[in-house]
Amino acid sequence: MKNIIEVKGLTRFYKEKGGQKCVLDNVSFEVKEGEVFGLLGPNGAGKTTTIKILTTLLLPSAGEAKVLGYDVVSESHKIRDKINFIYGGERGVYGRLTAKEYMHYFCTLYKIKNKAQSGLIKELLNLVNLQDAENQKIHTYSKGMVQRLHIARCLINDPKLLFLDEPTIGLDPIGAKLLRDLVKELSKKGITIILTTHYMQDADELCDRIAFIRNGKVSLIGEPNYIKDSCNHLNLYEATMNIQDVDQLKQDNYFNKIEVETIKEPFYTVNFEVNETRIETITQHLSNYGDVLKIRKRDISLEDAYIYHMKDVG
Repeated sequence: MKNIIEVKGLTRFYKEKGGQKCVLDNVSFEVKEGEVFGLLGPNGAGKTTTIKILTTLLLPSAGEAKVLGYDVVSESHKIRDKINFIYGGERGVYGRLTAKEYMHYFCTLYKIKNKAQSGLIKELLNLVNLQDAENQKIHTYSKGMVQRLHIARCLINDPKLLFLDEPTIGLDPIGAKLLRDLVKELSKKGITIILTTHYMQDADELCDRIAFIRNGKVSLIGEPNYIKDSCNHLNLYEATMNIQDVDQLKQDNYFNKIEVETIKEPFYTVNFEVNETRIETITQHLSNYGDVLKIRKRDISLEDAYIYHMKDVG
């Protein structure tokens, strides 16, 4: 597969009092055609700045980036009509319009011929499962419906590359699943997708590869399983217990980290990390705080790997 995006030594400074702040520091990566590529990192890590540069909304201070073979600085005009992007939330919609009116408006902006607009709008609203709400005012839509309308709108120009910035933010579980299913469908159509999200389930389920960004640098790149395998040395366990003194358990230095969730007092789920590998020894230690009803070693999740690799980021 050919590269849709090529980033080499990308750097971006912002001016601030007393000097400059580096928000992107020599970032390099590639994205293959048809990939769903995740950019994950804490707030302020440089994800949004990266996307703004790749969508030609911001100039880099140094380095280079090519999108669809075109340079983002000198050939930005050749990129813009071949890409599109969606921000999470409900920004950018006109609530007093119906979905059909909203889509006609953007078809006109994209210079779609009048005779082709109705058929295209019907096709796209069917794709995002909004055909039964096409004459409904957008202000009556749920957040999930608004996000699906955003996706319909961004497909008007038949983009080769989509940027999705926190697409499932604020959605309920059903709305989030519908949107994930839609992203999978778009990927099957050969559209390359760049995804930023704080939801590790979205990234793990959708992304072919993921880049962790911290302090303006790419710290790790790979398939989700590769990233999870990088933390196989962690001893993570889950126990179900009848606990007499939760506070005392939490303060025990035997555990590297521990989280206790209430099932129904005095029963709790305990997730923890320890240096010990013998489950009999761990069970015996836990027994100091109550009855251990069940215990197992957990598989490493993408969230576990993310927390581990970002643990010293402020």
